Amino acid sequence: MADSTREDVDETTNPDGSPSLKRVMGPGLLLLFIVGDILGTGIYALTGEVAAEVGGVVWLPFLVAFVVALITAFSYLELVTKYPKAAGAALYTHKAFGVHFITFIVAFAVMSSGITSASTASRAFASNFGSAFDIDLGEGLLITLVGLAFMTLVAAINLRGVGESVKTNVVLTCVELSGLLLIIFIGLYALGVGDGDFSRVTEIDTGDNSMIGGVLAATTLAFFAMVGFEDSVNMAEECKRPTKIFPRVLLTGLIATGVIYVLVSVAAIALVPADELSEGDTPLLKVVEAGAPGFPLIIFAFITMFAVANSALINMLMASRLVYGMSRERVLPAQLGRVHRTRRTPYVAIVFTTLLAFGLITFVGEVPALGGTTALLLLCVFTVVNVAALVLRKDEVDHDHFRAPTVLPVIGAISCGFLATPFTGRDNEQYAIAGVLLVVGIALWALTVVVNRRTGQTQGEADPANLGGGGPVN
Repeated sequence: MADSTREDVDETTNPDGSPSLKRVMGPGLLLLFIVGDILGTGIYALTGEVAAEVGGVVWLPFLVAFVVALITAFSYLELVTKYPKAAGAALYTHKAFGVHFITFIVAFAVMSSGITSASTASRAFASNFGSAFDIDLGEGLLITLVGLAFMTLVAAINLRGVGESVKTNVVLTCVELSGLLLIIFIGLYALGVGDGDFSRVTEIDTGDNSMIGGVLAATTLAFFAMVGFEDSVNMAEECKRPTKIFPRVLLTGLIATGVIYVLVSVAAIALVPADELSEGDTPLLKVVEAGAPGFPLIIFAFITMFAVANSALINMLMASRLVYGMSRERVLPAQLGRVHRTRRTPYVAIVFTTLLAFGLITFVGEVPALGGTTALLLLCVFTVVNVAALVLRKDEVDHDHFRAPTVLPVIGAISCGFLATPFTGRDNEQYAIAGVLLVVGIALWALTVVVNRRTGQTQGEADPANLGGGGPVN
């Protein structure tokens, strides 16, 4: 049998002599990382918007989104156990197709999804900030200013240098989880004393849409709540025995969050009617107010703010690292790869990604548009990853790895591709936002090509894995 443990050795250096990432994450810490990465802005901010599309069966779109994510997770599992490197979708795309421009588009799409996700979080933060301090921010300038101030704070923390501390992630995950468990507990209590109306969980109200059309439209929003599991593959080089622990841990984390989301949505609709739940950007605050009127709302508002702040920081860290990695591989202007002399952070990349976020917060602003754009970008990436899993079946490696049933990548590619189309009722604004972001990336890529040709530099040939921003910057 081939050597099945070669990639699990805790080596301190890479083959080229450079330091390797330290393998410190076992199954428990990896599970907390995955759960913490999935939980956050989506369920806290979009439950009401999903209810607006389907009425009482608000749990159904979350369930459908979970199934689609689970299918795609099998492709990620095959690829991460086959290539346990910290580069994710960019690495898999390059190995499958070998075209640097396609690899760049996938990497830039992932980066853009991080920015749209963080922008969604900033809007949710602003709404909960207003609720926590009983300030009417309205829907215009004030809420935008709070969102911009929040994003500025995220950038300042990013510039100062935030390490990827697993212990900190454990604390953040516990805080995020506590808010959702509180909602579930309130729902169970209401069920026990007969306060909630659980008959609403079977009521379907899709408005002018057909039932299938309404569920599909809601699923395109709910999918935003299920993303995050794909980030865990970037931790492969920091995991102990990745080929052994990843399948069990990733599937456990996905199933756990899927169950939590369904229970939260059931509790929410049982306590608050769909038309009320869909008003504003703080749906779960209304659930707490209805089910536990004696519970201090300010505490839950702060839990929500903490959860979405964590999502924003993680996503902006990821986005800036991706830009840094792409500039290092000369597929983006070299200036974007500059590192601060004392802080050792990619300050130009941080400023660039923050400015893009500012533009989204100012000119888009709405949570459904930003969250839907995040889901759109990642659905396109997931489609490519599912296809890559099939293409790379012919690539043999010298260690045992997880192998997904062939039918799953096929179903995953079709389902993700379909959910990214206009046939699901997706708002055209989301395509416009995604298009503008990708046009910015392509323009920068073209500019870099011209500069590289004039200076005689090679574009993106050193290590395609670096397009994924693998490894910490500071």
